[in-house]
Amino acid sequence: MSNQKKRNFQIEAFKHRVVVDPKYADKTWQILERAIHQIYNQDASGLSFEELYRNAYNMVLHKFGEKLYTGFIATMTSHLKEKSKLIEAAQGGSFLEEINKKWNEHNKALEMIRDILMYMDRTYIESTKKTHVHPMGLNLWRDNVVHFTKIHTRLLNTLLDLVQKERTGEVIDRGLMRNVIKMFMDLGESVYQEDFEKPFLDASSEFYKVESQEFIESCDCGDYLKKAEKRLTEEIERVAHYLDAKSEEKITSVVEKEMIANHMQRLVHMENSGLVNMLLNDKYDDLGRMYNLFRRVTNGLVTVRDVMTSHLREMGKQLVTDPEKSKDPVEFVQRLLDERDKYDKIISTAFGNDKTFQNALNSSFEYFINLNARSPEFISLFVDDKLRKGLKGIADVDVEVILDKVMMLFRYLQEKDVFEKYYKQHLAKRLLSGKTVSDEAERSLIVKLKTECGYQFTSKLEGMFTDMKTSEDTMRGFYGSHPELSEGPTLIVQVLTTGSWPTQPAVPCNLPAEVSVLCEKFRSNYLGTHTGRRLSWQTNMGTADIKAIFGKGQKHELNVSTFQMCVLMLFNNSDRLSYKEIEQATEIPAADLKRCLQSLACVKGKNVIKKEPMSKDIGEEDSFVVNDKFTSKFYKVKIGTVVAQKETEPEKQETRQRVEEDRKPQIEAAIVRIMKSRKILDHNNIIAEVTKQLQPRFLANPTEIKKRIESLIERDFLERDSADRRLYRYLA
Repeated sequence: MSNQKKRNFQIEAFKHRVVVDPKYADKTWQILERAIHQIYNQDASGLSFEELYRNAYNMVLHKFGEKLYTGFIATMTSHLKEKSKLIEAAQGGSFLEEINKKWNEHNKALEMIRDILMYMDRTYIESTKKTHVHPMGLNLWRDNVVHFTKIHTRLLNTLLDLVQKERTGEVIDRGLMRNVIKMFMDLGESVYQEDFEKPFLDASSEFYKVESQEFIESCDCGDYLKKAEKRLTEEIERVAHYLDAKSEEKITSVVEKEMIANHMQRLVHMENSGLVNMLLNDKYDDLGRMYNLFRRVTNGLVTVRDVMTSHLREMGKQLVTDPEKSKDPVEFVQRLLDERDKYDKIISTAFGNDKTFQNALNSSFEYFINLNARSPEFISLFVDDKLRKGLKGIADVDVEVILDKVMMLFRYLQEKDVFEKYYKQHLAKRLLSGKTVSDEAERSLIVKLKTECGYQFTSKLEGMFTDMKTSEDTMRGFYGSHPELSEGPTLIVQVLTTGSWPTQPAVPCNLPAEVSVLCEKFRSNYLGTHTGRRLSWQTNMGTADIKAIFGKGQKHELNVSTFQMCVLMLFNNSDRLSYKEIEQATEIPAADLKRCLQSLACVKGKNVIKKEPMSKDIGEEDSFVVNDKFTSKFYKVKIGTVVAQKETEPEKQETRQRVEEDRKPQIEAAIVRIMKSRKILDHNNIIAEVTKQLQPRFLANPTEIKKRIESLIERDFLERDSADRRLYRYLA
């Protein structure tokens, strides 16, 4: 085509004028009007839509678009007014059915009319910016039917009555409701909102306001929450069945406000059924329901969390400050762990592992555990009990679980250094008596402590294990160089490095001659191979296995403490001994001797000696004889292994004093570190920074920090500013 020569075309005007019939527009409109009537009367089967379209097309083409447009509006309005009268005349349940029926008829008619007037829609209406045929048809329905005075209020009331009936348990025609409410939506968002949604929300608010008040007066908290949850579910289902999806958020907000937000405080504090009752009785379903409902409203979870925290702190305070519950340290700690497990389960099962609730639980435990100054000691005693016997036969995985729980309690302690003191004492007793259930478990706990607090915290504990290993090698060397000692009593010595082990005063004790000779040989051998060292015997920390023959020749091997051995060996040369004679011969301190004799004479099934007169307590006038009638079904009998127990008041004071002394250099070191980097600092800031730096180990006392500052000033590490006495300067 591009190769052809271009031609110039010219359109010439008609040779004669085309004259349009003056009555053309009226005649054509009458045809179209008659067709619209037939469509509305459902008598359109004989119509030729092609011919009708061409008529409408020609009217627009011949500039009669305005006549066509206004005519279509007038005709449709006339029909809709007729329909509104029919709808108004409908009675009872047929009212909504009539509206739905007429609405469907109108929609079908509107589609047909729009097809006929399509050319007008695309050209005339587009150019004149008038409302298109279909939207105009909807507007006319809205103005002449929905907003018709006698229909408008009746329609709204009918719909709200049906919703009310459904809420009270009656079955309604949801399909019809969906169709009628969809009519509102089709008429436009503003029509749906103003003519239905807003009144619906207002009526719902009033309904739930009254109902919630009735429920709160007659139900307990658990039942009330079930009803609130049921109502919430019903409203969400209602939206899904016949309301606009956007209404869900609005109607749920109404239910939440009226049924939950307005009654929060009363619900959580409800007597015998509120939050505290649920927590005490492990009502996981009710707690979960409360959590899920309260999270929907502002400050709902804050309210639940505050009440739970308050209850936890009060319960914990009673637990740790009750003297009766503090009598048994192992039970004391087990109660804490049981409570922790209980609330962990509640938070994971009912509260969706909510971090804010976990934090509240942690802060509550930290608060009340530190109310009892003996918590560090009790936790160490609990560990001691578990590692002595409590973990026997338990799988490694379960051992780790128990140790992790102990570490959780340890993290709450503000005075971790006090725990360290006690733990070191108890570990020493376990290692030296060979009573630890598992070296693996011991080392695992030390690794956990090291991870939590650093190398410095556990270096001495690890040193204790090193000493035990070194002692084994030392004993092999000793017996290797003294083969003659293979016959007779066997001595096993653990050589302990003073700095690593808890310092204990050497308790005097006269060892039996057979043992004393061996001890001297070991001392000579050890000091001969290790120069510059000094040995001091800790007889109060040892054990012994001795063979005994009783009245009828029955033989047993007795596992006893060193003190008990010293007492029992005296009976090789005497049938009867008084308390005074035993005390004089052994020189064991009175408190230790009484405890020792008590375990030998007063424990049923372990009483290898008899006390005269018989009583539970040991008196200075008592006398003792061998119990010839002693029997046991076991050949090896453990006697009087004194389990780690709570300290007496003087011992507690002594431990506290040692802890305070150990803290002094740590406080001074922290002050020097801070001042070295800051050079100059005021009193309040140095107190705050030292406290923060030492917090992982203990809670430093401001008075003690002040004393350490004074001490450092005296030793020329710091000086006061000459102008401002509250400022300190670091002296290099």
